[in-house]
Amino acid sequence: MTVDDPTLLAMRLTPEYLDFLIAAMRKVLPLQAPADTLLRQFFRDHPQLGQHERAMIAETVFGVLRHRLFLEAITEKATARELVLAYLARYQGMNLRELIPLVREAEAKWIPQIKARSPATQPLAIQAEFPEWLIEKLQAFLSDDAIVRLGQALQQPAPLDLRVNTLLAKRDEVLALLNQEGIEAHATPFSPVGIRLAGKPAINRHPLFLSGKIEVQDEGSQILGFLLAPKRGEMVVDFCAGAGGKALLLGALMHSRGRLYAFDVSEKRLNNFKPRLKRSGLSNVHPQRIDSERDSKLKRLAGKIDRVLVDAPCSGLGTLRRNPDLKWRQSPESVEELIQKQRAILTAAAKLLKPGGRLVYATCSLLPEENQAVVKNFLADHPDFSLLNCQQLLAQQQLHLPALETGEFLQLSPLQHNTDGFFAAALEYSKTTTNTSS
Repeated sequence: MTVDDPTLLAMRLTPEYLDFLIAAMRKVLPLQAPADTLLRQFFRDHPQLGQHERAMIAETVFGVLRHRLFLEAITEKATARELVLAYLARYQGMNLRELIPLVREAEAKWIPQIKARSPATQPLAIQAEFPEWLIEKLQAFLSDDAIVRLGQALQQPAPLDLRVNTLLAKRDEVLALLNQEGIEAHATPFSPVGIRLAGKPAINRHPLFLSGKIEVQDEGSQILGFLLAPKRGEMVVDFCAGAGGKALLLGALMHSRGRLYAFDVSEKRLNNFKPRLKRSGLSNVHPQRIDSERDSKLKRLAGKIDRVLVDAPCSGLGTLRRNPDLKWRQSPESVEELIQKQRAILTAAAKLLKPGGRLVYATCSLLPEENQAVVKNFLADHPDFSLLNCQQLLAQQQLHLPALETGEFLQLSPLQHNTDGFFAAALEYSKTTTNTSS
């Protein structure tokens, strides 16, 4: 049973549990930190909550964040309590009869009216659930109708995607095992190593996960690995490795042969990577912390690397299905800061390539200023690099489904592809001498 099952929620909705929901919402709503971080703190402070209670509290909090503008528009004061009650009535399907033992007299008067209210009658920002600054940026390249459709797609929870570790298992075998156990699972339409689950089981306790045969990874993220297409025996760098999901895929594509450096500035993220790496059975991956894109470890590798993946720090607006709080925590100023960082990282990463080497620049942003504009700015300053056609590169990897025909750049959308919103560009270093570009 999934965590957004309204029957299950109604069955457990006692006055005490409603208080927990409201307290969690109060903890998160100022959004002074990522919502998932704040929720972890809340759960640490309330150890009496079980697994199901935590899952449903998280689903409610994230549900409110997904529909925040509309819920604020249909409540009187938009307090944490009102937002939770409005969400339960409007999106969890709870009726007044179920809520009446839990609500105040004044609340009982406006709750029945909530289901009759429709986002379609609201202004564009509320229909799309985007802040005004983001609406303005999107209007530069999308129609209002397209903005609403994109916003509605991003209001839906993301599916749970898995990646099969091809060093240890085959996708057909994993699919058969999961379905035999009653876990509804299907092959992903694009990634040849992906699996999409129908529900949200606790897969991190499953023997397949614990043995390293599967990892949780969005299908869009998996496609980036096939775009880089590292080969056995090559020298490869994952420049912004984070917790290592893409590095694990790259290592498997290399059949654990060659050398793969997984760099990141965060010791915490790399520490989270280590148990995943141990489970994977890979022996060619070398996680290393760097201070910045100017670290001396990088200088020693200049001109020696065959392939580099730059999954750059970005606004994350393509991941709003998973991280709906990002649209409230980002701003035009933070995006501009990220663009400067993206340019610096791309320039530094490019110095690692040997002649003929490939670099894939990627973000999980929807904004051209973080994507095409960064790449075009780089190419203008680096004439020894050329842009490769992503569609052709994926076809070479046998990923040539019509829906992936995005052209010169790879652009994945939750609306068209049911993945996170990823952008990628593939660049080739064509200079015949040592790479000394600045």
